Amino acid sequence: QVQLVESGGGLVQAGGSLRLSCAAPYVTLTPNTMGWYRQAPGKQRDLAAAITSGGITDYADDVKGRFSISRDNAKKTVYLQMNSLKPEDTGVYYCNVNRKGYSFGNYNYWGQGTQVTVSS
Repeated sequence: QVQLVESGGGLVQAGGSLRLSCAAPYVTLTPNTMGWYRQAPGKQRDLAAAITSGGITDYADDVKGRFSISRDNAKKTVYLQMNSLKPEDTGVYYCNVNRKGYSFGNYNYWGQGTQVTVSS
C-alpha cells in the first residue's frame, strides 16, 4: 500500500475555514483522479470532491459553492479548501488517488483519514 500524506484537519467553529492537503510522493504514474471522501459518524463514506488530471471537478451537492478542490500534478498533491463550514461537515476526510482503465499501472490508494470537526 502506497502511503498518502494527509494534513490540515482540525476543530473549527461554524462559518470557519480549513484547508486539507494530501500528497502522494511515492506514486510514480500520474493519478487519473484525486479526491476527498468524508465519513460522518454512523454513515457511509461518500465523495466530497474530486478532480481529474485534466482539471475537471466534481462536488457533492451540499458542498458546492463552499468547497474548492485543486491539484498540483508536479507535487502530486491535492488540496481541499473548505469555507463556510457547517456542523454537518464534521467527519473523517479520506484522500483517494486512483489510476484506472489502463492495461497496466492501475491503482486505488486511500489515506488514513483526517478528522474535521465543526462546532456550532
